[in-house]
Amino acid sequence: MNNQEKGYVSFVLHAHLPFVHHPESENYLEEEWLFEAISETYLPLLTNFKKLVDEGVAFRITMSMTPPLLNMLDNKLLQRRYVKYLRKHIELSKKEIKRTASDKRLNELSYYYFNRYSNDLHVFKEIYNCNLIEGFKHFQDIGVLEIITCGATHGYFPILYIN
Repeated sequence: MNNQEKGYVSFVLHAHLPFVHHPESENYLEEEWLFEAISETYLPLLTNFKKLVDEGVAFRITMSMTPPLLNMLDNKLLQRRYVKYLRKHIELSKKEIKRTASDKRLNELSYYYFNRYSNDLHVFKEIYNCNLIEGFKHFQDIGVLEIITCGATHGYFPILYIN
């Protein structure tokens, strides 16, 4: 019999974006990085965490959330701008539904984006009250998510240690 110790591996989700808030102007391309991340990463994560809990699936996830990301998620102006971003994309997808009516493939894609952005707006405003941090905190409070953090520049501290 082999008496070797078992090892463990942990995969940690790392949530970070560089600080991209520009209050001085309405239209900064860099702020769309945050809005895309909310729609493509953070809302789907929260939705799937809820689905797993509702289905009784036992799971544990560790996720780091960096100070710049948390600051932006907590920013009321950026929350309002995200809602505006979603409404703009909903309106654009409505126009695309009309424009592509004669092309089944493109029309289905237009409907996909209309439904997706409409759902994102509903989830962000009605389910999470524009506060995704509280959404993640809920899953931490019920014991399925462990939120950790790192430095604002998200360097891995053991590598940065200098004797």
